[in-house]
Amino acid sequence: MSGYQLVLKIRRLEQEIDALGFRWGNSKHGATGLFGQDFGETVALFPKDDGSLPVYSRDAELFIGTIEQLEIWLRGVKWARDYDMLVRLSTTVKRDRQEQDCRNRNLIKLLSNVGDEE
Repeated sequence: MSGYQLVLKIRRLEQEIDALGFRWGNSKHGATGLFGQDFGETVALFPKDDGSLPVYSRDAELFIGTIEQLEIWLRGVKWARDYDMLVRLSTTVKRDRQEQDCRNRNLIKLLSNVGDEE
């Protein structure tokens, strides 16, 4: 049953990653992790889509490491978001507004470049 526990861990991680606006996959640049060669045991996190994390490009690798390192990193991301809300630096509404503002700026930049290329 030890393999079953790994499957449950991976499914739980997939849900957490999706809720935070990420998707995971293989590293595009062949990184080997923090301590040398990991023999293919590394995973990478990317923004899920254009709407999830508008500050980053879709092919940006936001994290590279093992599953154990990923669990720790995700714990830190969640802690930082919760802490921002605790000290009232951020709310869900403020975060959504800032992300939408960033999407709007990116759209304006994209539209202004379309006319320049022709």
